[in-house]
Amino acid sequence: MAAPIVTGLMAYGMSGRIFHAPFIHTNPHFTLKGIVERNEKKAAKLYPDITEYNSIDELLNDAEVELVIVNTPSNLHFEHALMAMRAGKHVLLEKPAAATAEEVKTLFATARELGRHLMVYQNRRYDSGFLSTKEIIESGRLGQLIEVTFRMDRYKAALGVKAFKETKGVPAGGLVYDLGAHLIDNTIALFGRPLSFHKTTGIYREGSEVPDYFHYHLIYPNQLNVYLTSGLQIAGDTPGFWINGTLGSFIKNRTDVQEAQLDKGMMPTDPAYGIEPAGNEGKLTLVGIDNEKIVENVPSLKGDYNQIFENVYHTVRENALYPITEEHIAWQIEMLEA
Repeated sequence: MAAPIVTGLMAYGMSGRIFHAPFIHTNPHFTLKGIVERNEKKAAKLYPDITEYNSIDELLNDAEVELVIVNTPSNLHFEHALMAMRAGKHVLLEKPAAATAEEVKTLFATARELGRHLMVYQNRRYDSGFLSTKEIIESGRLGQLIEVTFRMDRYKAALGVKAFKETKGVPAGGLVYDLGAHLIDNTIALFGRPLSFHKTTGIYREGSEVPDYFHYHLIYPNQLNVYLTSGLQIAGDTPGFWINGTLGSFIKNRTDVQEAQLDKGMMPTDPAYGIEPAGNEGKLTLVGIDNEKIVENVPSLKGDYNQIFENVYHTVRENALYPITEEHIAWQIEMLEA
């Protein structure tokens, strides 16, 4: 086996604590060298052997570090990814990769020029619900697809504390870039680039400066319609995945457990990690002979964000194609900034 990839994190907020550090720490293909924390040194309590960097410059000047995870606020992703690549590092870049399609072109052009790997972190490709939905779609059991609906809803009437997400004019901020990046990536992973799309946004929270609701209608070949919706004042339980085809339908709530497990301190190596509890199965309804409806409960597949890091390892060490491609990110950002 090739040597582990020596890795550093640019930040230890929610993203670093939940979505990155536990995987770099437990995956034998990586060594967690250090984390940037300017004030409280929380990471060292869990990872006592790490280097505690006081600044991003300290991390980038560490010659041992090969891979830098850029997980700073979204308005800084473009700047910090460029800094890391110019310092000779490979980059795993949190979503959204950038604010504009032009910035995406610059990032990937810089990676090619410098011979670095730039990989964008889109963990929701490895949610249990999405994996289950993908399997049902690819099985062909639904026949010709008519409509696909993906939703990620919340009820958070109060404005968030992260100013970069709530301030008008801040690049790559707001709900569209935050959750829209997930929903659009899920769609691109399944169907590629749409023929056309229409985007609607709205502001409903008192005092909000940025859209807190969005809806996309994407048109694909063969009359396929894809609907992507998210809102921050949606009180009811809405299905995360709803697929209708000529032979049946599939509906699944968005009940992936990985984030909650990681937030409570469970490590990805725990046997229970990523497994949804009973009662969260998807419902598959097929139409049989004489229009008889046959209903089947579909257990969720195991969610596994560690697949992202396995892909990173194979890309850096073996020059394998990273599954979230430059084209995927360019199409995504084009739709986000529209």
